[in-house]
Amino acid sequence: MTILRSALFFAAAILWSAVLAIAFLPLLIMPRRWVHKATRFWLCGILALVAAICGLRYRVAGAENLPAGAAIVASKHQSAWDTFVFHQVLDDPVYVMKRELFRIPLIGWYMRKVGSIGIDRNARVHALKMIALDAKRALASGRQIVIFPEGTRVAPGDERPYRAGIAALYEAASVPVVPVALNSGIFWGRRSFRKHPGLITLAFLPPIAPGLDRRTFASTLRARIEAESRRLAAEAEAQLAPHGQAGTHPAPRPVDSEDKVKPSR
Repeated sequence: MTILRSALFFAAAILWSAVLAIAFLPLLIMPRRWVHKATRFWLCGILALVAAICGLRYRVAGAENLPAGAAIVASKHQSAWDTFVFHQVLDDPVYVMKRELFRIPLIGWYMRKVGSIGIDRNARVHALKMIALDAKRALASGRQIVIFPEGTRVAPGDERPYRAGIAALYEAASVPVVPVALNSGIFWGRRSFRKHPGLITLAFLPPIAPGLDRRTFASTLRARIEAESRRLAAEAEAQLAPHGQAGTHPAPRPVDSEDKVKPSR
C-alpha cells in the first residue's frame, strides 16, 4: 500500500507542478513578490498532496527561536521534503543551491526570479565571494537565507563534513544563524521512492549570535544540529516501529579526522 500511495503522490505532484509552471509563466515579467506568492502556493500544494495521499505531515518546533527580519537558517538536509517546507514557515526565504538547478526548464526560471543564490562548484573561491555578496543584498532587504551546510542530502544516521560556505557566510553577514534539525529522511528517504506515513519534526534551535570565530561557530553549529537530529531520528523510528518499519537506517558514523572543521586562516 505504501508503494501505491507513493506512486499516486508522485503522479499528482508532477501534474500539479507542470500545470502551475505553465499557468504562472506570465508572472515572470511581474515583480518578484508575485512569483514568491506563487511559489508558496505551489509548495503548499506539494505538502498538502503528500499529507493527503501518503499520510505524511509535519510540525514545527522552536518557532520562537526565529528572529524578526534578516537571518541565516542553516538546516540539516535529509530529503527533498526539506526544500519544500521553508516557504511555508519563513516570511521571505532565499535558498542557496547548486547553480546547475537554474538550468532546469521552467523551474529554473522561477528559482532565478525569486532570488535564489546559485553556487558554482567549479570555482570555489569565487563562489564563496559571490554567495557572501548575494546574501548581503538579500539580508539587507530583511529576507532569510536558507542554506544546507552539508551541501547535499545525507541519510539519517550518517554524517558529512559541513562545507566552508556557511562559515564564510556567517563571518560576512553579521546576522544570527538559526540551526535547524529535522527527521524528514526517516519518512522520505533521499533515494527512496516510498513515502512513509508519519509526523516530520522541523526544529528551529536557539540562534547563534554573530561575532564568533569561524572554527568555534562551525563546531557549535554542527554539534547543535547533529545532536538534535539524532534525537528526532530516534523519535521518528519509534513512530514507524508499530508498522514494522523501524531500524532501517544506519547508526551515526564517527566523524573522520578529515571531516573535522579546519581552523580559519
